[in-house]
Amino acid sequence: MILITGGTGFVGRTLVRQLVNNGHAVRLLLRPSQRTPNVPLGVPVEVAVTSLNDESGLRAAMRGVDVIYHLAGGENQGARTNLELIDINGTRTLAKAAASARIERLFYLSHLDADRASGFPVLKAKGIAEEHIRESGVKYTILRSSILFGPDDGFTTGLSLLINSSPGFLPLPGKGKTILQPLWIEDLVTCFLWALHDPDTINKVLEVGGSEYISLEKIVRTIMEVIKKRRLLVFWPNPYMRALTVVAENVFPRFPSTVFWLDYLAVDRLCSVDSVPRLFGLMPARFSTKLDHLRGVNWNKKLLSRIFTRHG
Repeated sequence: MILITGGTGFVGRTLVRQLVNNGHAVRLLLRPSQRTPNVPLGVPVEVAVTSLNDESGLRAAMRGVDVIYHLAGGENQGARTNLELIDINGTRTLAKAAASARIERLFYLSHLDADRASGFPVLKAKGIAEEHIRESGVKYTILRSSILFGPDDGFTTGLSLLINSSPGFLPLPGKGKTILQPLWIEDLVTCFLWALHDPDTINKVLEVGGSEYISLEKIVRTIMEVIKKRRLLVFWPNPYMRALTVVAENVFPRFPSTVFWLDYLAVDRLCSVDSVPRLFGLMPARFSTKLDHLRGVNWNKKLLSRIFTRHG
């Protein structure tokens, strides 16, 4: 049995589908909420409901479990989130419960540049969470991923929403020259699946990214071509972009951009372009070939649905 935290999120939905398709029994860990969980439809899974900070609840959820994929995190909730509660304390409690339950393997999704000494809150939280996992005594595999994209992501979908709603021009942080390494969601999940059966990945921290380095400006221009929207790109200093984003996050509960997203764009986030082929024998998809999820979308309707839907 495989237990997945964050199984209803962007990465989790794809991982759940691929695990079930490969014959694995899957149990989703859902946090208590008054809202109906976004459980993957048509996929046979078990469900356990408990908080990441409830050690006894976690141990109960781990009965019969051999492997855990820990994907849950608070960054997508933007400024409202509590990274210490979710990412740091939640991961510490999960790792402690996993050790008590004698879990055979714990997988964790982290970020490139995760470091407890980082000045960026998300990367600092991920770095501390990694330490809790490494110190737990449970065999682990940590994937530090570059920025991810695919259907219903926060990256290309978020940029498309911003492009569509912008008034003829689109502000970008800095000069738009930040270099990113987009990794297609299906390729990341394939790495997770293959690592499950690869003993060489045990007790390793592995950095994975796409097969090309692309500037933020080029990424935005590529997306504009795909969704057939033209906007003048204007480049604002990071402090102005941060102020605008903080205001927007306070007004709209699910604004497409967050202060954490701006942190990610503050510097280049890269690893070796041959990381995935070298570690897993897989050639990642090129960014421009996997953007069909952006075509034919009613972006006005999607934006209204997104920004007026509150988190549970």
